[in-house]
Amino acid sequence: MSEDQHGIPANPRDWPKTLFYVALAFSVFQIVTAAFSPVSSQVLRAVHVGFLLWVVFLSYPAYGRSRPWQPLAWLLSLAAISTAIYQWVFEADLIQRSGDLTPSDIVVGLVLIILVFEAARRVMGIALPIICGLFLAYGLLGEFLPGELAHRGYGFDQIINQLSFGTEGLYGTPTYVSATYIFLFILFGSFLEQAGMIKLFTDFAMGIFGHKLGGPAKVAVVSSALMGTITGSGIANVVTTGQFTIPLMKRFGYRAAFAGGVEATSSMGSQIMPPVMGAVAFIMAETINVPYVEVAKAALIPAMLYFGSVFWMVHLEAKRSNLKGLPKDQCPSALGAIKENWYLLIPLLVLVYLLFSGRTPLFSGMVGLALTAIVILGSAIILRVSSFALRCAFWVALGVLCVGFFQLGIGVIFAVIAALVLVCWFIKGGRETLEICLFALVDGARHAVPVGIACVLVGTIIGVVSLTGVASTFAGYILAIGRDNLLLSLILTMITCLVLGMGIPTIPNYIITSSIAAPALLELGVPLIVSHMFVFYFGILADLTPPVALACFAAAPIARESGFKISLWAVRIALAGFVIPFMAVYNPALMMQGDSLWMTAYMLIKTVLAVGLWGMASTGFLQQKMPMWERLASFAAGALLVVALPLTDEIGFALGALIIAQHLWRSRHTRLAQA
Repeated sequence: MSEDQHGIPANPRDWPKTLFYVALAFSVFQIVTAAFSPVSSQVLRAVHVGFLLWVVFLSYPAYGRSRPWQPLAWLLSLAAISTAIYQWVFEADLIQRSGDLTPSDIVVGLVLIILVFEAARRVMGIALPIICGLFLAYGLLGEFLPGELAHRGYGFDQIINQLSFGTEGLYGTPTYVSATYIFLFILFGSFLEQAGMIKLFTDFAMGIFGHKLGGPAKVAVVSSALMGTITGSGIANVVTTGQFTIPLMKRFGYRAAFAGGVEATSSMGSQIMPPVMGAVAFIMAETINVPYVEVAKAALIPAMLYFGSVFWMVHLEAKRSNLKGLPKDQCPSALGAIKENWYLLIPLLVLVYLLFSGRTPLFSGMVGLALTAIVILGSAIILRVSSFALRCAFWVALGVLCVGFFQLGIGVIFAVIAALVLVCWFIKGGRETLEICLFALVDGARHAVPVGIACVLVGTIIGVVSLTGVASTFAGYILAIGRDNLLLSLILTMITCLVLGMGIPTIPNYIITSSIAAPALLELGVPLIVSHMFVFYFGILADLTPPVALACFAAAPIARESGFKISLWAVRIALAGFVIPFMAVYNPALMMQGDSLWMTAYMLIKTVLAVGLWGMASTGFLQQKMPMWERLASFAAGALLVVALPLTDEIGFALGALIIAQHLWRSRHTRLAQA
């Protein structure tokens, strides 16, 4: 029986019954509130946090991997859910006396803060609670600091009110996004994963690239990119696709550290891969008040370049080490994989259409989730029908249903799902499909916990920053440094993201740095969405950088190699990708921020060349081994294409073309001499 790092069985079938039913209730509550909005936003956030804490205390032990001690687990769980009930029952009173807390308010607020910090410690370790604790201490004691860092001073009750009540602390924007968009999209990915989407993506990638040079590693890159379109979770991607790709790469001669690095680097890119992307994308859209489609549009070309750079590095490493692919007869058919499970693509295609047609993520996620359930339940019925005509009629009816989603109303959709559930209950094999859907509900709730708890805890930072205004002080320092040097400001922001990422996940990393550094970049002339994407991008890369690379340590037990060695390879593989956000800052057309498609095309060509040159410099190989002077010249040419000063583009293009041409000429003469 496989378990995660906290000792919880991977299969929900093996979970304790109490945890199973609490997770199921959590998912049902989220679906009902998303579909019918029966409660206010404040109550939704409070109950969402209550459920998150409940699941944490029932499943994550205080220390080690053993099952939590049940008396304490239930005591903490009841205390957590009581804070949500308090917000629900006394909602009107809390609004009327906002800022004037009673003793019971203070007790409930203090209990909530303590429980959130303890839950985060259990789920993510001590680093993020320490950082948030420092911000909390600043709110309480910052008036005693010297100079500009000092604030006017706030009472204990003011801090409690800011963090535990209202929408600027623990129940802030990240929690709202977690309680609405993020949870639905996690459930969406969980349903497709349980239905076999991982196998579809892996077989498709194996069929196209498995027999090519470096095939196993290329399969890892492509399957992780495809998985990113539905999960948007880097760590989850590592432990799902990595179970297959890492052993496969090792079997065909790749070093364990390199195999783990390829999987970690590819999986982390899932967070910037539209249409779903990671949780940060939804938080970003709410934070800067732009439609989600604008965030996805800005991320599209950088995401393609990121995966292109990883694919290029893998290709060069395979050529350098002469690593062959699988025999073609051992690779599944890509077309056969699509023919077998093509119907699973229907919800994904509809979701993409809705998101890019301007519908809200909440509506799109609800429709995508409902349609996924209909497809899974419907396929259990129709695939047992031998008549081709009846099968076609069913899929046509499903298509009509998709088109009519906007007019039918959510009640009719739920009625269709209920009817399909009833039919599945009585047909052969139908109950197994119902079990898949049930497991998807509880597994989705469990997957939502790390994301949700991170969103809640960073509310501490948001609350203190908005109360004290400390962000403007830090932004002033960055402005003072970068007033005459934008590149230096960008490098400092990048280092901040990478250092924070040594101990905290992408979500809090983004929220901290975006609240401090992004306003300063905006003042320096960087467009709003580009400055936030810059921070987002390096928050992702932070999970690959040593010494604490979360994605690499997730890959370590699968690769049976140290996480540190994997992280060194991951940084090398992702090295070419480090250039992309810098180029987007100097010319936002790379993120499609502007009216000129010609400029976007030019930036795409320039970035592809820069990424290619840096990949050559990193691996030291193209057609044959490159001498040191070629590697240094390749790096210099790539750097010239990045800095965007007068004539640097022209020099970079010329130098890059010269290096590639002479290398190809030298390689050709070497082959002729050896022939």
